[in-house]
Amino acid sequence: MNTDSAASNAETSLSAPTTAGTAASVDCSPWWRAGARELRVFRGHHDPIWAVAYHPSGTMVASGSVDHTIRLWEIETGRMLKILRGHTDNVRCLAFSPDGALLASGSTDRTIRLWNPKTGEFLRMLFGRYDHAVHSLSFSPDGLMLARGNENKDVKIWEVATATELLSLLPRDVYDQHWNIITAFSQDGRLLASGNDVGGITLFEVLPSGQEICRLDGHKSDPFEGTVERRGFWVAEQEGWAQAFDNWIGGIAFSPDGSFLVSGSRDNTMKFWEIPSGKLMRTVKAHSGWVRAVTFSPDGKVLASCSDDTSIKLWDAATGRLIRTLRGHREPVRAIAFSPDGRRLASASLDRTVKLWEAGEMPLQAAVR
Repeated sequence: MNTDSAASNAETSLSAPTTAGTAASVDCSPWWRAGARELRVFRGHHDPIWAVAYHPSGTMVASGSVDHTIRLWEIETGRMLKILRGHTDNVRCLAFSPDGALLASGSTDRTIRLWNPKTGEFLRMLFGRYDHAVHSLSFSPDGLMLARGNENKDVKIWEVATATELLSLLPRDVYDQHWNIITAFSQDGRLLASGNDVGGITLFEVLPSGQEICRLDGHKSDPFEGTVERRGFWVAEQEGWAQAFDNWIGGIAFSPDGSFLVSGSRDNTMKFWEIPSGKLMRTVKAHSGWVRAVTFSPDGKVLASCSDDTSIKLWDAATGRLIRTLRGHREPVRAIAFSPDGRRLASASLDRTVKLWEAGEMPLQAAVR
């Protein structure tokens, strides 16, 4: 494989987004209702894959693995463009900046690294004093801030350009020991949601106050059961805790219009929350296993979820009704990401593969409307 040539082609395409990288302006749900197929499989990681991210140009995906590496893949050919090395432990999360100029990676080595996805160059490292294993990363919509969730009670936000820590958000927790694992910015950047390991979700105003707005406890288990000891011990072969909390939040995502938030949990459900009131709108029995991630299509019409039950499901975001189920991974699916036009979906699994799924052709009557 000519990696240098592939990388050169990717750099050219990254600077000039194609139609595939154009944000969807119409309802993409008819495409997914019409059908779906496994378009491509990316193989190369030596160990389970925990993270996947779609470049804003639509030309590249990044994957992060237990093998400590990040790999960049060209969408149209399936070629591996680059291997990014530097982390000394599992790569748990990835996020491209909104302009595509940066790739952020988080690891159980307790560091956050920033990379140039065009060149593969390591740019700088972000970490806080006494920081812990990093589980999630979220860029603000303007790309100026980066938030992280980790195996600790606080949520930190950095100014990306200067690597300066701006805020350390502390959800109210009488037991002072629960991990805020997952973070997500709202589309306007005004709000940040965090989800913890006992099923609690906290909604914050980011700037100027950093204040807690409300708590969403629909998944939450009995707090008197919430002791650190109940997490059990780490099992390397399973890449997980032997006894995680029953309601551990796997993923959260704001709808693109900011009107509601969706959360997925180890209780196998997804919950829909009204924003900013925090009112529970709907509960959906989503999977037969831990819901590991949820994400919206760019137009907000389709919601995707993935699970330890090895499946990916696509839902009507407005009603919570199932559109279709995607099956193909042999082991738990840990991460998913839509393409910028919403017609493709990338998924990462413990089976060491990244799969690319493509929606079917839109029915003629839907296209004419």
